[in-house]
Amino acid sequence: QVQLGESGGGLVQAGGSLRLSCAASRSIFSFNAMGWYRQAPGKQRELVARITNSGSTNYADSVKGRFTISKDNGKNTVYLQMSSLKPEDTAVYYCNADAWDPSVSLRRNYWGQGTQVTVSL
Repeated sequence: QVQLGESGGGLVQAGGSLRLSCAASRSIFSFNAMGWYRQAPGKQRELVARITNSGSTNYADSVKGRFTISKDNGKNTVYLQMSSLKPEDTAVYYCNADAWDPSVSLRRNYWGQGTQVTVSL
């Protein structure tokens, strides 16, 4: 089992910055990947950014050049640095972990509870 706890959301003006953090309950060193997703009202959850075990990253086109995902294996934490925020970035942001669950010998997706990001004009 993996518990994920997000923090860092809030209200920010357009053009501003926020950094989201996601702390995992166990070592992330062996995780296949971790990522950030978001869901705006009335819309489906979408991938924002993802980082693999080896450190490879990929981003949604809408955030390329503005958002940066990173991780600190020593702190079991993944970050999402968001800059040049736009009102359309407003959403609940969820942390995701793609990891092996040894108790059932299965690869599983784990989710945090989400953190609200609101960008005002």
